Amino acid sequence: MSTELIVTTGNDVANRPIAAYLGVVRGIVVRTPNIGQAFVGGLRSVFGGNIIEYTRVCEAARQEAFELMVAHGVERGAHAIIGMRYDATEFMNGATEVLAYGTAVTLG
Repeated sequence: MSTELIVTTGNDVANRPIAAYLGVVRGIVVRTPNIGQAFVGGLRSVFGGNIIEYTRVCEAARQEAFELMVAHGVERGAHAIIGMRYDATEFMNGATEVLAYGTAVTLG
């Protein structure tokens, strides 16, 4: 078996029986744009359309939350994380919490 953790949004891993459920694992990040991103993003918001600066902040937050979730899964001894999802909540004005979570399992 590969040492790389399998992560899927599905509830199983193809052709691999689930041997044990280890519980929920998660990664949480709270991010705000830096002053440059906020300034340029604010200017772009006047004209509408995709705000690339904010997209980059969101993608970095998702990636970091994902990596923290995977590390939590490895810490728990998981072979895979199933049912993986993201959630985001505005924590305070300008700060967003990004949560990556799923169920850690071992495979047979």
